[in-house]
Amino acid sequence: MKFLLTYLRKHRWLIALTLLLATIGQLFSMMDPYIMRLMIDKYTSNLNKYTTDQFIQGVITLGLAIIGVAMVSRIAKAFQDYFVNLITQRVSTEIYNDGLKHALSLPFEVFEDQRSGETLGILQKVRTDVQRLLSTFINIMFVSLVGIIAVTIYSFSVYWAVGPLFCLTIPILIILSSFLTKKIKTIQKQIVGETTALAGSTTESLRNIELVKSTGLVDQEINRLSETTNKILELEIKKVKYVRSLSFIQGTVINFLRTTIIVIMAYLIFKGNITVGEFFSLFMYSFFIFGPLNEIGNLINIYSETLVSLNNFKMLMDKTPEIFPSNPKKVGIIDSIAFEKVTFTHPTATKPALKDINFKVNKGEKIAFVGPSGAGKSTLIKMLVGLYQPKAGQVKYSGIPVEEININEIRNQIGIVTQETHLFAGTIKENLLFVKPDATDSEIEKVLRMAAAHNLLDRADKGIYSTIGEGGIKISGGEKQRLSIARALLRNPNLLVFDEATSALDSLTEEEINETIVHLPGNEERITILIAHRLSTIMHSDCIYVLEAGQVVESGTHWQLLEKKGLYFAMWRQQVGMVEENPEMSMN
Repeated sequence: MKFLLTYLRKHRWLIALTLLLATIGQLFSMMDPYIMRLMIDKYTSNLNKYTTDQFIQGVITLGLAIIGVAMVSRIAKAFQDYFVNLITQRVSTEIYNDGLKHALSLPFEVFEDQRSGETLGILQKVRTDVQRLLSTFINIMFVSLVGIIAVTIYSFSVYWAVGPLFCLTIPILIILSSFLTKKIKTIQKQIVGETTALAGSTTESLRNIELVKSTGLVDQEINRLSETTNKILELEIKKVKYVRSLSFIQGTVINFLRTTIIVIMAYLIFKGNITVGEFFSLFMYSFFIFGPLNEIGNLINIYSETLVSLNNFKMLMDKTPEIFPSNPKKVGIIDSIAFEKVTFTHPTATKPALKDINFKVNKGEKIAFVGPSGAGKSTLIKMLVGLYQPKAGQVKYSGIPVEEININEIRNQIGIVTQETHLFAGTIKENLLFVKPDATDSEIEKVLRMAAAHNLLDRADKGIYSTIGEGGIKISGGEKQRLSIARALLRNPNLLVFDEATSALDSLTEEEINETIVHLPGNEERITILIAHRLSTIMHSDCIYVLEAGQVVESGTHWQLLEKKGLYFAMWRQQVGMVEENPEMSMN
């Protein structure tokens, strides 16, 4: 709860105003029984003391007083409700936004080990639970506390023996309530954990709905998710059992205590210690105490849920975000990239994914990395864009080590096309504007044609304003890749990375895009890095690095590597079926 207080302090004056309004509303609503007491003791119990006019005037005056205090109470309550909603919405939104901001700033490794739906589940749950807790605290707990204090003070003023009767009920009920609270908290923690896992699993299933439906695994997925929902149901039923048990015990004890107090007050009337009006007012005031006490079970339930949600949220916020230097050096336009004896090992791996990697590429050059699956190509790209940090060695941009710069300065200069396309629900234009929000329609259409996406444009009913569905579900794999390439080109990057960019394309389109990559405007002013399985896409690179088991085993131009008759030669022969003659050698 200390974590929640840090957010509440920002709105302390608004909270103070709301509590003041709640106090005013409650106190004025409690004046009704007191006025009724005056009406009974002063008028209805002494009819012989007043004339008809005096009686009517006195009763009407008190009636108008009842209307007046009720009006003040309702006005205060209306403003109280408005400010309560304002506080709950602001605080829950700030918590959600801070959680989202922190989650997006976490290192890439964190997202490799958990489902994105789980993080979303944590943020949504804490937002909802905080709203419920704050609303319940102000509208029920605080208002009830004001009522309890006021009734206790009033009961002492009526007769000294009545006050202790009301005071004793509160600790008795708190002791009874604490008996089942711990079990409820334990169950609630399990429920939140299972619900968060369910959110992650459901998100994955919906994201991969094409695979689920095309492979006939809908029933399997339904059964898998139903197991979790049934487990949550069992826990919810178990929790309800404890909460209802708590409510039953509370209700029974409250009814007994309330009846006891009424009997004692009736005896005090008989003894002449209190009047009928005082008895009637205390009877009505008992509802201000015993009514809220009946809600203790629900309050404990809400508190337990919120406590678990806040603990999960705090665990998320305690994760260390990406670390940037306090005084980063400015890189400016990237004119070179160098890996110097770079080694990297995944946290769960026993062997390095990359080992002693050395290379340097300057502005205007194009290099490529090839190798069998698992050779470390994707890991190298992730390190290149700062998603991984080297365990040994250095990565340098324009001669400056990566740990001395703000990596976002580098990322802002990168255009990247990965094998797995990352598209968003919406239109073609919206997907491209993601990297350049101020791009014009003509710029968008230009890069789409540069990426050989003209066929997509020609058949789209609304051109660049056509929707493509979540993840590009309405278009083909090749068209997704073309959109991804166009998005990278729209940024006009200083570092252009193609990670298996043409893997989903047919040979003719691949040839078109390769031709586009070779003759892209501004190539002489940027660094181009290619990762490929198809060697035909990288054969015109200035230098090709061959990776095997995380190490560079060969490097050189396409023809130099063929002449070495090593791993690259074997891969080329497997793909092409024959080795072409080096045109440079044939000229000699």
